[in-house]
Amino acid sequence: MDDERWEPGMPVLDRQPIGARAPDRIPETAPTPLQKHYINLSAIALVAGFVAITALEAGTPMTSPLVKLCVIIGAPLFVLTTADAALRFWRSAWAWMPTDRGRGLFRIVWTVAALLGIGVVIGVASVIVLA
Repeated sequence: MDDERWEPGMPVLDRQPIGARAPDRIPETAPTPLQKHYINLSAIALVAGFVAITALEAGTPMTSPLVKLCVIIGAPLFVLTTADAALRFWRSAWAWMPTDRGRGLFRIVWTVAALLGIGVVIGVASVIVLA
C-alpha cells in the first residue's frame, strides 16, 4: 500500500493517477478591460433592450423617442460587453487548444457567434436611430 494514511481494516481504493484526464478549467491569466464593470453594464443594456423591445412589441413606432433613447443607451453597452465577452472566449479558445482541441474549437464558435451578434445589434440599432 502506497498511502501512508492507510490502516489495517480500511478498504483499499484503486486510485486513478493524477492528470489522467483533461482539466476542467484553465485559469484566466489576464483580466479583460471591462471585467470589474461587466455585470453592471450588461444589466443596463438588458433593461434598455427590454424596454425598447417591449415598446416595439406593444406597437410603439421605431421613431418613438422612448425606443430611440433605449437603443442609444443600450446598443453601445451591448456592443462593449459582448466585445469584452468575445475577447474572453478568444483567449479561452487558445488557452484550451494545447490541452483539449475540441473545447478550444467550441470557444472559437462562441467568439464568432458573439461577433455576429454585435453585427446584428449594430445593424438594427442603425435602422432605429436613423428612422
